[in-house]
Amino acid sequence: MKCIIIDDEATARKIIVHLCSHVKSIEIINEFSNAIEAIKFLNKNEVDLIFLDIHMPNFTGIDFIETLKKPPKIIITTSDKNFAFESYEYESVLDYLLKPITLPRFLKAITKVENARSQQRKKETKVDSHDHLYVNINRRLIKIEYNKIYLIEAKGDYIIIKTEKENYTVHTTLKKIIEKLPSSNFLKIHRSFIINYKKIVDIEDNSVLINKDVVPISRLNKPELMKKLNLL
Repeated sequence: MKCIIIDDEATARKIIVHLCSHVKSIEIINEFSNAIEAIKFLNKNEVDLIFLDIHMPNFTGIDFIETLKKPPKIIITTSDKNFAFESYEYESVLDYLLKPITLPRFLKAITKVENARSQQRKKETKVDSHDHLYVNINRRLIKIEYNKIYLIEAKGDYIIIKTEKENYTVHTTLKKIIEKLPSSNFLKIHRSFIINYKKIVDIEDNSVLINKDVVPISRLNKPELMKKLNLL
């Protein structure tokens, strides 16, 4: 489990490193004294867990969470108990540890993270175990294999599922269909587009060529796409 620590106090970071040394599954890959540097790092790197202080100069822990479009799991580490309720409003926050942090309490928080990751893997495995979906078109259920889909586009209250041979217009949303698609092939790269990124022909600036369609990539989604590509 790849982790980073964000805390403006060097002593606090050392304590977290020491606590992490008791858990074999944890690998600390970086430490940061401010949230801005951590954001720069996360734009190019993927982690599983963040240990995050609340009170830091210029940019608080809550500010940091709100900048992340797809945040990893987060454990808050702070001396201030007043933000506990607010922090749990963020789905990515799994625990709130008050300093000084004891080892038993720390291990309990790590167990929460491991359980959440296990549930996520089960969910992804369940989705990936299928190789197709059925769509309802004119009262007919039509089977579409995932590997035939290269693009899905939102059009008002409908989506257009594009395959190499045929397009299908379905009354649903991108949000609903992305939950059915395997993350090993599909990614939402724009508020109106989901692509099968394994079928990308070319990428230039802020757009991709997939089959014969040129599709825009939003600035926020581009880093996630670049992480998934097998770059030389």
